[in-house]
Amino acid sequence: MAVKDDLIGKIQGHKARVGVVGLGYVGLPLVLRFGEEHFSVLGFDVDPVKVRKLQAGESYIRHIPAERLQALIKEKQFEATTDFQRLAEADCIIICVPTPLTAKKDPDLQYIENTTTAISKTLRKGQLVSLESTTYPGTTEEILLERFRKSGLEAGKDYFLVFSPEREDPGNPKFSTRTIPKVVGGITPDCLEVGKTLYSQVIDRVVPVSSTRAAELVKLLENIYRSVNIALVNELKLLGDRMNIDVWEVIEAASTKPFGYTPFYPGPGLGGHCIPIDPFYLSWKAKEYDFSTRFIQLAGEVNTSIPHYVVERVGKALNDRSRSIRGSKVLILGVAYKKDVDDVRESPALEIMEILQEKGANLSYSDPYIPRLHKMRAYDFSHMSSLPLNEDVLKSQDVVLITTDHSSVDYQWVVDSASLIVDTRNATRRVTRGREKIVKA
Repeated sequence: MAVKDDLIGKIQGHKARVGVVGLGYVGLPLVLRFGEEHFSVLGFDVDPVKVRKLQAGESYIRHIPAERLQALIKEKQFEATTDFQRLAEADCIIICVPTPLTAKKDPDLQYIENTTTAISKTLRKGQLVSLESTTYPGTTEEILLERFRKSGLEAGKDYFLVFSPEREDPGNPKFSTRTIPKVVGGITPDCLEVGKTLYSQVIDRVVPVSSTRAAELVKLLENIYRSVNIALVNELKLLGDRMNIDVWEVIEAASTKPFGYTPFYPGPGLGGHCIPIDPFYLSWKAKEYDFSTRFIQLAGEVNTSIPHYVVERVGKALNDRSRSIRGSKVLILGVAYKKDVDDVRESPALEIMEILQEKGANLSYSDPYIPRLHKMRAYDFSHMSSLPLNEDVLKSQDVVLITTDHSSVDYQWVVDSASLIVDTRNATRRVTRGREKIVKA
């Protein structure tokens, strides 16, 4: 008990050093939260460019002001490094690394596995390790716990191991890292107690659950819920198109019901690092239990078909004006996965661009938050940079395809300037002039 009590005392006195592995959209807000509560924070990342920028006080994430980072550096409360041997310096290690899918839609756990291996080399008595990366139930036990056993240390006695799913929503002004409740599950009750103590220093409300497996499933449930409901409205959008009913009008009217209904909205496909990926982690694990996750699979089928539907609508809109996709100038308006963020991870705009490119479209894009595209796992548009959104650009296009509804764009002006608009986000709902130019998709 002395090991646990000593660590809890260090945490409560804000004397514990916190290590954050993975300094992206999840890890960097945690760095700031702990640093601003006067913890010493050591950040780890494999990308030396990120580390150099952070060491210089530069933020590469739009909604995180550089001033917050610079304040921590000035007070010597934050340091970033690529040297994973320094994990031994941290009393509490929080893992915030990516969990993507393979090309076959299977979990790709290489980043968790590599981080676990690095931690196991320096694991010592009196450390807490918290995994935040979204994954299938059992990962914390099957990968981290098993590998840490080789150190000879016992979880819950010598060191402490928890799972606490990340719940970041970049660009959402209503919620911050501090105000979003934090779910925590431990390998043992003592692990849970240490984990609760750590997060309660920086988060307003900590929600304990009975195990790491339960905590892992919490995150998947949250995103599967969204995936299934988005698939439902996407399917209704396809039906509404055939029935000549505007599904956006239907959703708006249904939303007036004060009970028993939560609005979800269709779009050009799923985007971001959670909803397009997380459900497949559970459906993959379910096979181990001879269980078919039919809702997840059906939702996946519907949602992955939407980019093709959008391209079909673009093709029909051009065809109605005696043009084909091949050779037509198509401006993609917004490539971020959602409005008002500088994040293109899993953005449906990228798949739409790839399909249009294969069909011979002359592609360009404009996005105030994404000045240049870079090479990604599945797509390479690194030769493209954002065009300025001006009247000359809009008038030169055969069609403007709205894939992200950034708040900074004047959509009435876009409609006034362009000859044809295909709108996947209902961004033009308040437009009063030129509605004959708009095609919903």
